Amino acid sequence: MKSILVIGMGTLGRHLAVKMLEMGNDVMIIDKNEYIIQELAPVFPDSIVGDCTNEGVLRSIGVNNFDYCFVAIGEDFYASLEITSILKELGANCVISKAKRQRQAEFLKKIGADEVFYPEREIAEKLAVRYNATNIFDYIELTSEYSIFEIPILPEWAGKTIMEVDVRRNYSINIIAVKNGSKVNPLPGGNHVFEEGSHIVVIGKSSDVFQLTSRISED
Repeated sequence: MKSILVIGMGTLGRHLAVKMLEMGNDVMIIDKNEYIIQELAPVFPDSIVGDCTNEGVLRSIGVNNFDYCFVAIGEDFYASLEITSILKELGANCVISKAKRQRQAEFLKKIGADEVFYPEREIAEKLAVRYNATNIFDYIELTSEYSIFEIPILPEWAGKTIMEVDVRRNYSINIIAVKNGSKVNPLPGGNHVFEEGSHIVVIGKSSDVFQLTSRISED
């Protein structure tokens, strides 16, 4: 269980706080809008009305006691900068701030943000990859080159084992799970037999996966 502080109860902040709470963490929320906090207080006993650009507000809650401090303010970037800076000055362990553009991220990093996230950009990139390439059912980027994909098997793989297909050597990807409907077989062995209509969750270079999915389209 971790101690979490979420500043800014917009759509992102709310979803983040709720998910963190569902996962069993201690979550405190702060927003300067009293009506928002009143609405959320029944769900979050630790909720505060306050303007976090005021150092006294953050000092009063002891930000260094939290494992993670999320600055989820989207529209007022200057406020996000101020709050990120104050959190670090007060000894916050890990500050994770939201940015909309690369330039914003650079400024946040310069003033001490430990990590910056781009929810809009990440969603856009995921949608672009998923709907640009045929037969991509899910996608998680790991690096600029490597990602995790969910794709269907080639039709001719049905009835063959992973060892027989030799995916690693022939297609330069690694299978980390096989899906048959709602059933998932994580880390299947070489003797696993592919069923017709199976999906595989693979890790590899995006270029290699796209090349494989293009073959699925052609077959």
